Amino acid sequence: MPLQPTDDRRLASRAALAGRLRAVRAHSLALAGPLSAEDQGAQSMPDASPTKWHLAHTTWFVETLVLQAFAPSYRPFDERYGRLFNSYYESLGARHPRPQRGLLTRPALAEVLAYRAHVDQALQGLVDGADADTWAHAAPLLELSLQHEQQHQELILTDVLHLLSLNPLAPAYRSAAPTAFTATAGDQGWWQCAGGDAEIGHEARDGFAFDNEGPRHLVRLAPFALSRGLVTNREVQAFIADGGYRRPEFWLSDGWATVQAQGWQAPLYWRDEGRQFTLHGEQPIEPEAPACHLSFFEASALAAWAGARLPTEFEWEAAARAWGVAAPAGPGPLHPTPRRSSADLQCFGAVWQWTRSSYDPYPRFKPFAGTAAEYNGKFMVGQLVLRGSSCATPPGHSRLTYRNFFPPSARWQFSGVRLAKDLD
Repeated sequence: MPLQPTDDRRLASRAALAGRLRAVRAHSLALAGPLSAEDQGAQSMPDASPTKWHLAHTTWFVETLVLQAFAPSYRPFDERYGRLFNSYYESLGARHPRPQRGLLTRPALAEVLAYRAHVDQALQGLVDGADADTWAHAAPLLELSLQHEQQHQELILTDVLHLLSLNPLAPAYRSAAPTAFTATAGDQGWWQCAGGDAEIGHEARDGFAFDNEGPRHLVRLAPFALSRGLVTNREVQAFIADGGYRRPEFWLSDGWATVQAQGWQAPLYWRDEGRQFTLHGEQPIEPEAPACHLSFFEASALAAWAGARLPTEFEWEAAARAWGVAAPAGPGPLHPTPRRSSADLQCFGAVWQWTRSSYDPYPRFKPFAGTAAEYNGKFMVGQLVLRGSSCATPPGHSRLTYRNFFPPSARWQFSGVRLAKDLD
């Protein structure tokens, strides 16, 4: 799916994209606002990155893909930053090792913020001054850069949560307690689908999507049922009480080996006395809230214990499309909350939902053109697809066709479980 030249009729108008540029770039700084310089420079594990690195990497990305390609008079803020803040783009040269990003005490945070300001000023100049032909080529890459930054905004929150969870002081990222909702307890109910052909994937005329979301294609579904709500903390507590983490019959082989090696006994961030660590600090575990920070291995075991299974990503998309659910329009609490009513299907804005689908290319998949070809396709092995979005996903970044993906042992993301079962 190459990024093709476009015009203001196919993409947001130039003014609208300029507004998104300002809003998305400002939101990253707002997310970093509650953090000290020390917070922003620390790295808690190889899979996480310091906030300072996220701020610099997203700036390097748009500088490289947009400014250096379409602004002839632009001069990089610092030529050395490519080595420091390139993530995985082999075509763009050597990179600093990912597990050592926390060792980058230089440049200092103030220099990274100056770097962002330098690039933002140049981007505004490009938006204001590019001729029609240049804009037609630059606009799709600018939109990709903003979508890319929104992905990192979610990573900022997930990585900060992991970092702060390791501090014995249990500091809160945001001091305000999560918004309270009236819980909807009891049987969540099942939605039944008779099966048949389903259209899956993004339609090109529907606006931006990552290359891995298309092309749209037909999938044949057998009859199935999908739970209307997500697996709750109460259900996980019952799984634990029933010895779920000690009973190998529920686990995939690699999952059971991981449980033994890592000593898992509960979801990540669960603590003693019915409490869990959140972005709001330590909080009581809300029994009716969606269970969170579960790996694919745990999700699969929970489904087996419940006499169900995980849905395929195609079943998930077909159900969500039939339900007609919409992604949340604005920010919400930074922790999953209980269902507000039986009509709350929790497709978006609570937790990413593991599926039983391997992260593979769709039929006739084509990666983005140029440097952006490395964006998604190279990771299509050894990963599982998650669908929906989470409470950490920034507003405006959720789509019905969005395909998130992680390895099966990952559980520091806001990831949870929706159950499925076969129908005769």
